[in-house]
Amino acid sequence: MVVVVVVVTVVVMVDCLNGRLGAGKPARQIEEAADTCNCLKVKHNKDNLMIAKSILDLWPELEWIQNRYLREKTAKTWELALSKSALKPEDLKRIPFTLLAGPDLSVSFMDHKRAVVHIAHECGLKFNVFFKNELPVDMDILIAGAILADVGKLLEYEIDENGKCIQGKYGQFIRHPFTGVSLAEQCGIPPEVCHIIAAHAGEGDLIKRTTEAYIVHHADFMTFLPFKNRQL
Repeated sequence: MVVVVVVVTVVVMVDCLNGRLGAGKPARQIEEAADTCNCLKVKHNKDNLMIAKSILDLWPELEWIQNRYLREKTAKTWELALSKSALKPEDLKRIPFTLLAGPDLSVSFMDHKRAVVHIAHECGLKFNVFFKNELPVDMDILIAGAILADVGKLLEYEIDENGKCIQGKYGQFIRHPFTGVSLAEQCGIPPEVCHIIAAHAGEGDLIKRTTEAYIVHHADFMTFLPFKNRQL
């Protein structure tokens, strides 16, 4: 059996072309990060190969993450989630991004998730321009956290017999911030990013958020509450 890690291979090839291997991080830190990423060392069957190939199509924003190993682990977390999910990659481009904004919502899961990443990215850049060392933003941590914030929803949602997206039984008991952190930790995602996943929703109101977590939280809710509140 051939052992293939599609996402890693593609990303490394792009890095070599861009001369960007290990950009922005000390070599020892990158090496240690690679050693802890057991999720990358998996054998792929045919279905998992298709899932791996779909990740870069779903998330072109992965290329914004400069640290090669964080980018790989972020992609692998999505791959792991899809391998465990009742949803398929194509479902994410058609199902509504939330079940809390009425039955007529036409904004897809991926349209909203990518919008959050783009908004968070622009906010992080402006923070670094205007606030500089007073409130520095780690852009890699920010982008990875924004991409992974709702990865747990892949275990929360199901498709019913009519093709409608519903909250599954598992999701009724365990919300996506918890499942998201679980998936991320299995793939060696660092705690700074897991914190963003855990704190991006209402659960985060009970803890002290990092700057990056505040940005993702507000990027998420500013593009959710207007849809929810227009039903009132």
